[in-house]
Amino acid sequence: MLKRLCLFLIAALICLPALSGCGYNQIQKNEEGVFAAWADVEATYQRRADLIPNLVETVKAYASHEKETLLAVTEARASIGKTQINTGDLGNAAAMQNYQRAQGALSGALSRLLVVAERYPDLKANQNFLDLQHQLEGTENRINVARQRFNKAVQTFNSSIRTFPNNLTNKFLLNLERKESFKADAGAETAPKVKF
Repeated sequence: MLKRLCLFLIAALICLPALSGCGYNQIQKNEEGVFAAWADVEATYQRRADLIPNLVETVKAYASHEKETLLAVTEARASIGKTQINTGDLGNAAAMQNYQRAQGALSGALSRLLVVAERYPDLKANQNFLDLQHQLEGTENRINVARQRFNKAVQTFNSSIRTFPNNLTNKFLLNLERKESFKADAGAETAPKVKF
């Protein structure tokens, strides 16, 4: 009996360090990192969505006959509210693509709105518009940084569930799937042409 107990203790002492290196906790931390990075992405998109009504109202006051462009911005912003992703969908490529497509439509509409602003010298000189334009530019930069951080967190997580011995821990205990990262919009590889 004592011999069995000693063998059990020796086996436990040998296996204990191996269990600490199984990666269970690290995989959990990495997935939480993905969720936190996604929350940052959503927060920066929300900031942009919150700025848009102010920008539209400012432009509307100066360019009331540019209704088509203003309507496109408003509709694109509304479609963002319909296209939501929860953390459970971060591994769903189609859901991520739909989300990116909706955000891209809003970016395109905002670009057209800024072109409209170029046509109206009074609007370009309006301090409220300039402030909103700078806020929007800063927000777009924040969105880019948040996307990059999200992609880095996704890369760390995906690597942690695919490398040994963590892949065994994931396969037998967690069964977590890879997460999808942000990808460039279609046509992004072609540089825009500027014409004067």
